[in-house]
Amino acid sequence: MNKLTPNEMLRKYRGKISHSQEVQRLAMMIFNEASKKIHEMQPQDCKYLQAGALLHDIGYYIESKSHNKHSLKMILDEGLEGFDYYELKIIGCICRYHRGSLPDKNEHEIYRDLAKEDRKRVKRLGGIVKLADGLAGDKLTYFDQIRIDFNPVDKIAKIILTPKMSDYKPDIRHAIRKRDLFEVGFKCQSVLVLDYK
Repeated sequence: MNKLTPNEMLRKYRGKISHSQEVQRLAMMIFNEASKKIHEMQPQDCKYLQAGALLHDIGYYIESKSHNKHSLKMILDEGLEGFDYYELKIIGCICRYHRGSLPDKNEHEIYRDLAKEDRKRVKRLGGIVKLADGLAGDKLTYFDQIRIDFNPVDKIAKIILTPKMSDYKPDIRHAIRKRDLFEVGFKCQSVLVLDYK
């Protein structure tokens, strides 16, 4: 049986396509800024992030409660075109940690089985998806641009959000609550700031 691409899997399980695409778009903006300003990431990280951002919510197909855990299991069970089983664990963990508890190698077996560098990768990429998911929570909240100013001395990342409409005041409280894994992954504190053109 042929494996599905992330887009095909999203459609198969009737995922929220517009939400998933918006999370992916926002995640890529955060990734590009974080890679330039905080910690350089690799091209393969970008592929893992894109897949994880698209598939983070497919577990809703099974049930709303613990949908993040179902997303992980579905990815491991079905596979994805272009990724081996070990890479599926990375992508699945990115989905797993977009909500709920933080990664814990003492409690979470699949996460524990990853190499130390890949556990760091999951924290960074999962943190990006978690933050992007918080920003995409309200379908009216769309941002033109996301920039990061990073102070390496104080380890503070100022995440600057530019809304598409200058007269719209998006509610970013959900994103503020979902920045914990980003901070763990990049070993920093973060501040979210709205910046109008």
